[in-house]
Amino acid sequence: MLLPAFAVVSGLVLLVWSADRFVDGSAQTARYFGMPPLLIGMLVVGFGTSAPEMVVSALASVGGNPGIALGNAYGSNITNIALILGLTALIAPIAVQSLILRKELPVLLAVSLFAFWQVLDGDLTRVDALLLILVFLGLLVWSLWQGLRNPDDALGTEVQQELGAVAAPGYPGKAVAWMLIGLLLLILASRILVWGAVEIASALGVSDLLIGLTVVAVGTSLPELASSLIAIRKGEHDIALGNVLGSNLFNTLAVVGIAGLISPLTVPPEILTRDLPVMMALTLSLFVFGYGFRGPGRINRLEGGILLSCFVGYTVFLALTAV
Repeated sequence: MLLPAFAVVSGLVLLVWSADRFVDGSAQTARYFGMPPLLIGMLVVGFGTSAPEMVVSALASVGGNPGIALGNAYGSNITNIALILGLTALIAPIAVQSLILRKELPVLLAVSLFAFWQVLDGDLTRVDALLLILVFLGLLVWSLWQGLRNPDDALGTEVQQELGAVAAPGYPGKAVAWMLIGLLLLILASRILVWGAVEIASALGVSDLLIGLTVVAVGTSLPELASSLIAIRKGEHDIALGNVLGSNLFNTLAVVGIAGLISPLTVPPEILTRDLPVMMALTLSLFVFGYGFRGPGRINRLEGGILLSCFVGYTVFLALTAV
């Protein structure tokens, strides 16, 4: 029990560090090759912070642990909205200035409904997984198109300010090296984390789904938590929200899709009756809070407190279920 616990803790620490190196290296590489700041914020930062979820779920699928693969993806979505945005909004209300992010809010809700509908029969087949990947690729093209059409969007301005604080690389060699090192260490950390999580679940007599929804999901969401808290302290509200929206879209489509392509997944019934309804309710709440039907959206402290309370209540319920 001691060794698996050490594996989980060390795996999480290495995961967070390597994810940070991977995102920084990717952003600087994209910047060197002239990628617009808005696209760096939407694609590299927004999706790149979900690299831990992708690698962990893929390795869990390879190892025949669908509970960790799905629990990690859906649990991370719950954590991103309820814990990360809730805590961030409590520190400082989140003003949603970016028109692109306001368009992504209903897209995330529609994508979540589609993903829920796909697994209602209790299975995620390779055809289902392929459909998720195709939707993700279509969304990627749409994001690129939106970014090119709206170069002066508020999100791009914030990313430009953030990148301006770091000197542009004179050559891409160092940035590419950090990107590759970060990716390799991500894979290593994920293998350690998945092994430790499975061993702890076996020792405690609980399902790997429960471990995936809690320890693994919160651990793989730490890069988003760090990025959002740093962004809100700098007044970069759209980056804070963009991290979560990009991550949840990536988790729902690419992370689950890749895991399902590797191996068809049997969906535990608890996901259908407990976890996906919670994820859907939180996604709907985020849309209502952040869209701004009569002007710019805003997630205030009260709404942040509601989201954070939902996370605490959900986590307590999972713990009572385990007991």
